[in-house]
Amino acid sequence: MIFMETNKRKVLVVQGLHEEGIKMLENRPDIEFEILMSDNENEISDAAKNVDAITVRTANITKKIIDNSENLLVVSRHGVGYDSIDVGSLTRKKIPLTIAAHSNMITVAEHAMMMILALSKNVFYYDEFTRKADWSTRWNNKSWDLAEKKILVVGFGRIGSRVVRRAKAFDMQVLVYDPYVSSRDVEKIGANYVENYHKILSEIDVVTIHCPRNEETENMFAKREFSIMKKTSLIINCARGGIINEEDLYIALKDKIIYGAGLDVFDVEPAPLSNKILSLKNVIFSPHIAGVTVEATIRMSTESVQNVFDVFDNKINKNVIVNKEIIG
Repeated sequence: MIFMETNKRKVLVVQGLHEEGIKMLENRPDIEFEILMSDNENEISDAAKNVDAITVRTANITKKIIDNSENLLVVSRHGVGYDSIDVGSLTRKKIPLTIAAHSNMITVAEHAMMMILALSKNVFYYDEFTRKADWSTRWNNKSWDLAEKKILVVGFGRIGSRVVRRAKAFDMQVLVYDPYVSSRDVEKIGANYVENYHKILSEIDVVTIHCPRNEETENMFAKREFSIMKKTSLIINCARGGIINEEDLYIALKDKIIYGAGLDVFDVEPAPLSNKILSLKNVIFSPHIAGVTVEATIRMSTESVQNVFDVFDNKINKNVIVNKEIIG
């Protein structure tokens, strides 16, 4: 890949963009862009050598790539997660990492609610025997109402706060655990703030996780937590793998310590066939696509491109910058 020798800003689009984002790049006469459909570190590093900006989906943007990109002004994530980006290397060079902050918050919240509904209504069980014209177990009740059930939302950010609103619409009793927000903000939308989630786990019907994976949250839900939870309880993870200990979850589900789970994310992705949890029927899976719909994909592409434009135009919104310390 060779950029023309021009005075235009150069943008490397790693792994492509929705056509709406591409149109935005095409409509800026002061920008030249190239698309690299690769997640190979060496290929990205070579292509990024003289670029001013990188947009990226899931590829790792490593220290090598960042150090080799001499003119880099911004890395713009096509989404909100950034554990594939070497934020420390960007920060040392005072290069902002931006995210498409508003692109998939509605989408993930809807996906979490879909998993909660599908599990509580046992849709796959009923679908299977209906397809066989076998109604013999029709009255063998295996579904529950969500109304009046207690849901614990872990994380009250852009996604978690929207899950709260949707759970309230189903008349659920909503509790929130997030040590980085105030109880006032949680109570303002009609939920209950929880300081110690272990103290109330035995009362909870549904746990849904919407926080980052870090040292504080890794293995946040494991053998100890499952032993406290109700036998009829559900756990949903549309955040990051590793927040739930998968081995402990497998045992809890297999031994009916808890009732069911919905997993969009795994510790190792793609989840290998050797992952025992894939053999269980009381789990709903999706391949890390909770935030991916037609609408969300368009928003991701346009927001990630707009963030590049805003850096070039010196009017970036600090709320979309991950490493805010570089801007004082």
